[in-house]
Amino acid sequence: MKHHRILQGLALAAVLFGLITVMSGGRALFGSAEERTALGAIVPFVLWFNFFAGFLYVGAGAGLWWGKRWATYLSLLLAITTLTVFAGFGFHVFSGGAYEARTAGALTLRTLFWVVVTVASFRAQTHRDPSAIA
Repeated sequence: MKHHRILQGLALAAVLFGLITVMSGGRALFGSAEERTALGAIVPFVLWFNFFAGFLYVGAGAGLWWGKRWATYLSLLLAITTLTVFAGFGFHVFSGGAYEARTAGALTLRTLFWVVVTVASFRAQTHRDPSAIA
């Protein structure tokens, strides 16, 4: 039961995080010129990745909420791809590319979040809690 409650909280957080990510990414990508200028030195590949990943956040969160095993693997995919984008961002920064410091913070948060979700959902499977991942 403990694993079920933890996963439900993480699932809800994933859905909310995803909705916020899609809305903020959409404004950054498709908003007015003033909105885009106010963002500063965005890194386009990070912005596009986060925008599209936001939809997967919602899907993973819904799957975890309903106890779907595939959501664990989607969480793992999100953790790996976010870490890969983070590495690409690091290469961009160390190559002298323009960036905003908040991007590093956001990627750190996103990576840690999906690692935690992945670990929690795999643990729920290995503990065979019948109320957790089906």
